[in-house]
Amino acid sequence: MIVMMTNDPPKGQSSGKPAPLIGITGPCGAGKTTLQAGLQSKGYRARAIVQEHSYVKDMWQRITKPDLLVYLQASCATGAKRRKMSWTESEWEEQQRRLAHARSHADLIVETDGLGDAEVLMLVLEFLGKKHIAPHTMPDQN
Repeated sequence: MIVMMTNDPPKGQSSGKPAPLIGITGPCGAGKTTLQAGLQSKGYRARAIVQEHSYVKDMWQRITKPDLLVYLQASCATGAKRRKMSWTESEWEEQQRRLAHARSHADLIVETDGLGDAEVLMLVLEFLGKKHIAPHTMPDQN
């Protein structure tokens, strides 16, 4: 597992502004939608960005404009297993090429191979805590 964190101050953190929007991108099967749901259940504003299907390198910025970008990485084999898809190594490599711009701008990169959903969520929540990014609403207490 590789986790990269930047030392930049959190973006969008000031009074009067909406809570920061956390963008989540990565290849198919990396866990974007699952992490989005997990963060939202904890009260964070989060949006999965399906940049891997776009030829426009900065589409992640254009469609979402996140304050913070989380990049989830999964190997070809892991992504195929999770999504129950058969794709070739070259198709996976094309996704990596399309995601290169987003990856280079990510505030956090998490290698998800071998991690469960809860572990990925915990790593991201720890990162957000270190960046002093709090949830914008209290999660349901049911």
